[in-house]
Amino acid sequence: MFLTLTVNDGSEEAVRDLLTGMSGFTRSVAFREPDEHLLCVVGIGSHLWDRLFPNLPKPRGLHPFEEIKGDKHTAVSTPGDLLIHLRSGRLDMCFELARLLGKKFEGHAEIIDEVHGFKFFDERDLLGFVDGTENPEGDKAEDAVTIGEEDAAYAGGSYVIVQKYLHDMAGWDALSVEEQEDAIGRSKLDDVEMDDDAKPANAHIKLNVIHDADGKQLQIMRDNMPFGSVGEREFGTYFIGYAKDPSVTEHMLRNMFIGDPPGTYDRILDFSTPQTGALYFVPSVDFLDDPTPRG
Repeated sequence: MFLTLTVNDGSEEAVRDLLTGMSGFTRSVAFREPDEHLLCVVGIGSHLWDRLFPNLPKPRGLHPFEEIKGDKHTAVSTPGDLLIHLRSGRLDMCFELARLLGKKFEGHAEIIDEVHGFKFFDERDLLGFVDGTENPEGDKAEDAVTIGEEDAAYAGGSYVIVQKYLHDMAGWDALSVEEQEDAIGRSKLDDVEMDDDAKPANAHIKLNVIHDADGKQLQIMRDNMPFGSVGEREFGTYFIGYAKDPSVTEHMLRNMFIGDPPGTYDRILDFSTPQTGALYFVPSVDFLDDPTPRG
Protein backbone atom coordinates (compact mmCIF):
# COMPACT_ATOMS: atom_id res chain seq x y z
CA MET A 1 0.00 0.00 0.00
CA PHE A 2 1.12 3.55 -0.76
CA LEU A 3 -0.25 6.51 1.19
CA THR A 4 0.50 10.14 0.31
CA LEU A 5 -0.31 12.72 2.99
CA THR A 6 -0.28 16.49 3.34
CA VAL A 7 0.32 17.88 6.82
CA ASN A 8 -1.98 20.56 8.21
CA ASP A 9 -0.57 23.93 9.19
CA GLY A 10 0.08 24.02 12.91
CA SER A 11 0.43 20.24 13.20
CA GLU A 12 4.21 20.12 12.86
CA GLU A 13 4.92 19.21 16.48
CA ALA A 14 2.24 16.52 16.55
CA VAL A 15 3.54 14.98 13.33
CA ARG A 16 7.13 15.03 14.61
CA ASP A 17 5.95 13.09 17.66
CA LEU A 18 3.99 10.64 15.52
CA LEU A 19 7.02 9.93 13.33
CA THR A 20 9.06 8.94 16.39
CA GLY A 21 6.37 6.34 17.09
CA MET A 22 6.31 4.73 13.63
CA SER A 23 8.55 1.83 14.67
CA GLY A 24 6.26 1.04 17.57
CA PHE A 25 3.10 1.30 15.50
CA THR A 26 4.57 -1.13 12.98
CA ARG A 27 5.62 -3.61 15.65
CA SER A 28 2.13 -3.52 17.18
CA VAL A 29 0.73 -5.02 13.96
CA ALA A 30 3.73 -7.05 12.76
CA PHE A 31 3.95 -9.17 15.93
CA ARG A 32 0.58 -10.79 15.11
CA GLU A 33 1.98 -12.53 12.03
CA PRO A 34 5.78 -12.24 12.12
CA ASP A 35 6.23 -14.57 9.14
CA GLU A 36 4.44 -12.05 6.89
CA HIS A 37 7.32 -9.53 7.25
CA LEU A 38 5.32 -6.31 7.56
CA LEU A 39 7.47 -3.30 6.70
CA CYS A 40 6.78 0.42 6.89
CA VAL A 41 8.91 2.99 5.08
CA VAL A 42 8.38 6.72 5.65
CA GLY A 43 9.41 9.46 3.22
CA ILE A 44 9.51 13.17 4.08
CA GLY A 45 9.04 15.81 1.39
CA SER A 46 11.22 18.88 1.00
CA HIS A 47 8.66 21.48 2.14
CA LEU A 48 7.64 19.42 5.16
CA TRP A 49 11.28 18.91 6.16
CA ASP A 50 11.66 22.69 6.42
CA ARG A 51 8.59 22.82 8.67
CA LEU A 52 9.46 19.84 10.88
CA PHE A 53 13.20 20.36 11.25
CA PRO A 54 14.00 24.05 10.67
CA ASN A 55 17.14 23.83 12.79
CA LEU A 56 18.59 20.74 11.13
CA PRO A 57 20.68 20.71 7.94
CA LYS A 58 18.72 19.49 4.97
CA PRO A 59 19.65 16.14 3.43
CA ARG A 60 21.80 16.98 0.41
CA GLY A 61 19.57 15.41 -2.20
CA LEU A 62 16.22 16.58 -0.85
CA HIS A 63 14.31 19.03 -3.04
CA PRO A 64 10.84 19.24 -4.56
CA PHE A 65 10.31 16.95 -7.53
CA GLU A 66 10.70 19.05 -10.66
CA GLU A 67 8.34 18.63 -13.59
CA ILE A 68 10.00 17.10 -16.65
CA LYS A 69 8.37 18.32 -19.84
CA GLY A 70 9.18 16.60 -23.09
CA ASP A 71 7.92 17.35 -26.59
CA LYS A 72 4.95 15.02 -26.12
CA HIS A 73 4.78 13.78 -22.50
CA THR A 74 5.23 15.35 -19.06
CA ALA A 75 6.35 13.93 -15.73
CA VAL A 76 4.10 15.96 -13.47
CA SER A 77 4.99 17.22 -10.00
CA THR A 78 2.20 16.87 -7.44
CA PRO A 79 1.76 17.65 -3.71
CA GLY A 80 2.95 15.32 -0.99
CA ASP A 81 4.44 15.95 2.46
CA LEU A 82 4.69 12.34 3.63
CA LEU A 83 4.88 9.02 1.82
CA ILE A 84 4.06 5.85 3.73
CA HIS A 85 5.03 2.66 1.90
CA LEU A 86 3.66 -0.52 3.47
CA ARG A 87 4.46 -4.02 2.32
CA SER A 88 3.86 -7.52 3.61
CA GLY A 89 3.14 -11.04 2.46
CA ARG A 90 -0.55 -10.29 3.15
CA LEU A 91 -2.58 -7.22 2.31
CA ASP A 92 -4.57 -7.36 5.55
CA MET A 93 -1.36 -6.64 7.48
CA CYS A 94 -0.77 -3.52 5.38
CA PHE A 95 -4.39 -2.47 5.72
CA GLU A 96 -4.43 -2.85 9.49
CA LEU A 97 -1.32 -0.72 9.90
CA ALA A 98 -2.73 1.85 7.44
CA ARG A 99 -5.95 1.96 9.46
CA LEU A 100 -4.00 2.51 12.69
CA LEU A 101 -1.87 5.25 11.13
CA GLY A 102 -4.96 6.92 9.69
CA LYS A 103 -6.39 7.21 13.18
CA LYS A 104 -3.12 8.53 14.59
CA PHE A 105 -2.73 11.19 11.91
CA GLU A 106 -6.40 12.23 11.96
CA GLY A 107 -6.71 15.97 12.52
CA HIS A 108 -3.05 16.51 11.65
CA ALA A 109 -2.69 15.24 8.08
CA GLU A 110 -4.86 14.35 5.13
CA ILE A 111 -4.44 11.25 2.98
CA ILE A 112 -4.63 12.67 -0.53
CA ASP A 113 -3.73 9.50 -2.43
CA GLU A 114 -4.05 5.82 -1.51
CA VAL A 115 -3.03 2.94 -3.73
CA HIS A 116 -3.44 -0.77 -2.95
CA GLY A 117 -0.94 -2.73 -5.02
CA PHE A 118 -1.03 -6.44 -5.70
CA LYS A 119 1.27 -9.10 -7.08
CA PHE A 120 0.33 -10.03 -10.65
CA PHE A 121 1.35 -13.56 -11.62
CA ASP A 122 5.14 -13.95 -12.00
CA GLU A 123 6.16 -10.39 -11.04
CA ARG A 124 4.48 -8.90 -14.12
CA ASP A 125 2.85 -5.53 -14.57
CA LEU A 126 -0.56 -5.12 -16.15
CA LEU A 127 1.10 -4.60 -19.52
CA GLY A 128 2.12 -8.24 -19.30
CA PHE A 129 5.89 -7.83 -18.85
CA VAL A 130 8.08 -8.81 -15.90
CA ASP A 131 8.84 -5.69 -13.85
CA GLY A 132 11.99 -5.20 -11.80
CA THR A 133 14.34 -7.53 -13.70
CA GLU A 134 17.14 -4.93 -13.58
CA ASN A 135 16.99 -4.49 -9.79
CA PRO A 136 20.38 -4.92 -8.11
CA GLU A 137 20.72 -7.66 -5.49
CA GLY A 138 22.62 -8.20 -2.24
CA ASP A 139 25.47 -5.78 -1.54
CA LYS A 140 24.88 -4.02 -4.86
CA ALA A 141 21.30 -3.27 -3.84
CA GLU A 142 22.36 -1.92 -0.46
CA ASP A 143 25.01 0.25 -2.10
CA ALA A 144 22.53 1.58 -4.67
CA VAL A 145 19.98 2.78 -2.13
CA THR A 146 21.82 3.58 1.12
CA ILE A 147 23.29 7.02 1.85
CA GLY A 148 26.84 6.71 3.14
CA GLU A 149 29.66 9.03 4.10
CA GLU A 150 28.82 11.40 1.25
CA ASP A 151 26.15 12.78 3.61
CA ALA A 152 27.27 11.32 6.93
CA ALA A 153 24.64 13.15 9.00
CA TYR A 154 21.95 11.09 7.27
CA ALA A 155 23.87 7.87 6.60
CA GLY A 156 21.60 4.85 6.48
CA GLY A 157 18.80 6.82 4.84
CA SER A 158 17.71 6.91 1.21
CA TYR A 159 15.62 8.84 -1.31
CA VAL A 160 12.51 7.72 -3.13
CA ILE A 161 10.66 9.03 -6.17
CA VAL A 162 7.09 7.91 -6.82
CA GLN A 163 4.79 8.21 -9.82
CA LYS A 164 1.34 6.73 -10.30
CA TYR A 165 0.90 5.69 -13.93
CA LEU A 166 -2.40 4.87 -15.63
CA HIS A 167 -2.30 2.65 -18.71
CA ASP A 168 -4.23 2.89 -21.95
CA MET A 169 -4.89 -0.83 -22.08
CA ALA A 170 -6.99 -0.67 -25.25
CA GLY A 171 -4.18 1.05 -27.11
CA TRP A 172 -1.54 -1.27 -25.68
CA ASP A 173 -3.52 -4.41 -26.45
CA ALA A 174 -3.98 -3.22 -30.03
CA LEU A 175 -0.22 -3.59 -30.56
CA SER A 176 1.25 -6.86 -31.73
CA VAL A 177 3.46 -8.74 -29.28
CA GLU A 178 6.48 -7.78 -31.40
CA GLU A 179 5.55 -4.08 -31.17
CA GLN A 180 5.13 -4.39 -27.39
CA GLU A 181 8.52 -6.08 -27.10
CA ASP A 182 10.13 -3.27 -29.11
CA ALA A 183 8.60 -0.75 -26.70
CA ILE A 184 10.02 -2.53 -23.65
CA GLY A 185 13.24 -3.97 -25.02
CA ARG A 186 12.57 -7.50 -23.71
CA SER A 187 10.71 -10.59 -24.86
CA LYS A 188 7.27 -10.81 -23.31
CA LEU A 189 7.06 -14.53 -22.57
CA ASP A 190 10.50 -15.40 -21.23
CA ASP A 191 11.77 -11.91 -20.18
CA VAL A 192 14.99 -12.01 -22.21
CA GLU A 193 16.59 -8.64 -22.97
CA MET A 194 17.13 -7.79 -26.63
CA ASP A 195 20.67 -7.43 -27.96
CA ASP A 196 21.79 -3.80 -27.88
CA ASP A 197 21.89 -3.52 -31.65
CA ALA A 198 18.32 -4.85 -31.88
CA LYS A 199 16.80 -2.49 -29.29
CA PRO A 200 14.96 0.53 -30.70
CA ALA A 201 16.35 3.90 -29.55
CA ASN A 202 13.10 4.58 -27.67
CA ALA A 203 12.86 1.22 -25.89
CA HIS A 204 12.14 1.52 -22.17
CA ILE A 205 15.18 -0.50 -21.11
CA LYS A 206 17.58 1.34 -23.40
CA LEU A 207 16.64 4.69 -21.86
CA ASN A 208 16.77 3.44 -18.27
CA VAL A 209 20.26 1.91 -18.31
CA ILE A 210 22.67 4.75 -17.48
CA HIS A 211 26.36 4.96 -16.54
CA ASP A 212 28.67 7.36 -14.74
CA ALA A 213 31.73 9.04 -16.28
CA ASP A 214 33.82 5.93 -15.57
CA GLY A 215 31.37 3.62 -17.34
CA LYS A 216 29.91 2.12 -14.14
CA GLN A 217 26.20 1.38 -14.35
CA LEU A 218 24.11 3.53 -11.99
CA GLN A 219 21.23 1.61 -10.45
CA ILE A 220 18.14 2.14 -8.34
CA MET A 221 15.84 -0.27 -6.50
CA ARG A 222 12.32 -0.41 -7.89
CA ASP A 223 9.42 -1.79 -5.86
CA ASN A 224 6.72 -1.14 -8.46
CA MET A 225 3.26 -2.63 -7.99
CA PRO A 226 0.26 -3.05 -10.28
CA PHE A 227 -3.04 -1.58 -9.14
CA GLY A 228 -6.45 -1.09 -10.63
CA SER A 229 -10.21 -0.93 -10.51
CA VAL A 230 -12.15 -3.04 -13.00
CA GLY A 231 -15.39 -1.11 -12.51
CA GLU A 232 -13.70 2.22 -13.17
CA ARG A 233 -11.57 0.72 -15.94
CA GLU A 234 -8.47 1.98 -14.19
CA PHE A 235 -5.31 -0.06 -14.72
CA GLY A 236 -1.94 1.17 -13.60
CA THR A 237 1.55 0.78 -12.22
CA TYR A 238 2.78 2.53 -9.10
CA PHE A 239 6.41 3.37 -9.79
CA ILE A 240 8.55 3.64 -6.67
CA GLY A 241 12.31 3.95 -7.05
CA TYR A 242 14.77 4.07 -4.14
CA ALA A 243 18.31 5.46 -4.56
CA LYS A 244 21.05 6.92 -2.42
CA ASP A 245 21.23 9.80 -4.91
CA PRO A 246 17.91 10.94 -6.42
CA SER A 247 19.70 12.44 -9.40
CA VAL A 248 20.14 8.89 -10.74
CA THR A 249 16.38 8.35 -10.89
CA GLU A 250 15.86 11.87 -12.24
CA HIS A 251 18.36 11.14 -15.02
CA MET A 252 16.39 8.04 -15.97
CA LEU A 253 13.17 10.02 -16.02
CA ARG A 254 14.68 12.75 -18.20
CA ASN A 255 15.76 10.05 -20.63
CA MET A 256 12.22 8.68 -20.63
CA PHE A 257 10.34 11.95 -21.10
CA ILE A 258 12.82 13.93 -23.21
CA GLY A 259 14.88 11.18 -24.80
CA ASP A 260 18.56 10.41 -25.17
CA PRO A 261 19.19 11.87 -27.63
CA PRO A 262 16.28 14.32 -27.30
CA GLY A 263 13.26 13.24 -29.31
CA THR A 264 13.64 9.51 -28.59
CA TYR A 265 11.23 9.57 -25.65
CA ASP A 266 10.19 6.28 -24.05
CA ARG A 267 7.66 4.54 -26.32
CA ILE A 268 5.83 3.19 -23.26
CA LEU A 269 4.70 6.74 -22.45
CA ASP A 270 2.35 6.64 -25.42
CA PHE A 271 0.34 4.15 -23.32
CA SER A 272 1.25 5.04 -19.70
CA THR A 273 0.55 8.49 -18.24
CA PRO A 274 1.83 9.66 -14.84
CA GLN A 275 -0.86 11.14 -12.61
CA THR A 276 1.48 12.03 -9.73
CA GLY A 277 5.15 12.73 -9.09
CA ALA A 278 7.03 13.43 -5.87
CA LEU A 279 10.45 13.03 -4.22
CA TYR A 280 11.06 12.19 -0.56
CA PHE A 281 13.95 11.68 1.83
CA VAL A 282 13.69 8.32 3.61
CA PRO A 283 15.34 8.59 7.03
CA SER A 284 16.82 5.61 8.82
CA VAL A 285 14.85 3.95 11.60
CA ASP A 286 17.33 5.43 14.09
CA PHE A 287 16.59 8.95 12.83
CA LEU A 288 12.84 8.42 12.95
CA ASP A 289 13.10 7.17 16.54
CA ASP A 290 15.32 10.11 17.52
CA PRO A 291 15.43 12.85 14.86
CA THR A 292 18.95 14.18 15.25
CA PRO A 293 21.64 13.96 12.56
CA ARG A 294 24.44 11.43 12.94
CA GLY A 295 28.03 12.42 12.28
